[in-house]
Amino acid sequence: MPCFALSRFVVIAALALMTPWNGAVAQDDAFNLSVPKPEFEEATPRDVDCGTEMLSGSGPGFTSDRDEAENVAIASWKQKAAKIFPDTDLDFDLAKDSNLSCVVQGLYSKCFADGIPCKPKS
Repeated sequence: MPCFALSRFVVIAALALMTPWNGAVAQDDAFNLSVPKPEFEEATPRDVDCGTEMLSGSGPGFTSDRDEAENVAIASWKQKAAKIFPDTDLDFDLAKDSNLSCVVQGLYSKCFADGIPCKPKS
């Protein structure tokens, strides 16, 4: 029986040595809840005027509807962006370096919209 245990240990150790480990697995974030968005260069036309500072918007608290939490965060971001470009109806999809991420606590979500506001050139 001890020989069987030793050979089993050798097989497990050999498999562990053959498995590539470069730390890439540790970089995967299982709790990353940000909404995927195409890159800025691909999603927006090149003829846009952008602000100079990153703005952040979020709702007042957690809500049970994830879509509502996202919409409230974007609306809050648009309200702040309207101070930079007051005469334009801004679109969050045109924002440079934008990110829409949500924090989940049980069945409730709170979202944050971050980005540099941009508007099409006149």
